[in-house]
Amino acid sequence: MPKTTTPKTTSAAATAHTRAPKSKQWRVVDYVTTAVLGIAVGLVFWVLALSWKVLELAFQAFPPSIGLIAGLWVLAGPLAAAIIRKPGAALLCELIAAIVEAVLGSHFGTTVLLSGFIQGLGAELVFAAFGYRRFTLWITALSGVVAAAFMAVSENIMYNAEWQFGYQAIYAVCAIVSGLVLSGIGAWYAYRAIAATGALSSFASGRLR
Repeated sequence: MPKTTTPKTTSAAATAHTRAPKSKQWRVVDYVTTAVLGIAVGLVFWVLALSWKVLELAFQAFPPSIGLIAGLWVLAGPLAAAIIRKPGAALLCELIAAIVEAVLGSHFGTTVLLSGFIQGLGAELVFAAFGYRRFTLWITALSGVVAAAFMAVSENIMYNAEWQFGYQAIYAVCAIVSGLVLSGIGAWYAYRAIAATGALSSFASGRLR
């Protein structure tokens, strides 16, 4: 006789991957995975920094529109939080990524460390607002939005001070849209793809079925 699944069981299985781990205490595997994610994303940041002058040329016709790719800078926080699901994961991973970029050499200089803290804090605050209890697509997407908003404000102060307010506002809107799509929704589906391989079996986030 075929095995049947009750609606209650199906619902529990379908939502298991959105829940927080039973304990909020960090394990060694949490630190190691956060470090690996931070290093990997830091390498992406470094490549972006190396390419930034070329990328600026592509958006030269309307400089504020470069915000459409700026959302990539906040990827580490939402991705780490979706996977690790512990307090501080978003902030720590974004900081590690910024440190990697700074150590390898970035034309933004050591200001990337401040940027990493600000952007990681933006992502972290969203998960903190939900008590680190729920991890869903839209909460992760919101973390990308808030992190990008924090980034846009800080970058308008540090790098775009010569722009008129209208340009700064357009840059902020573009960055927020980019943060939503690339580092919010994108981070969630990147996490899902990693989890589908079984690599996250030791995490609550690895329970896809």
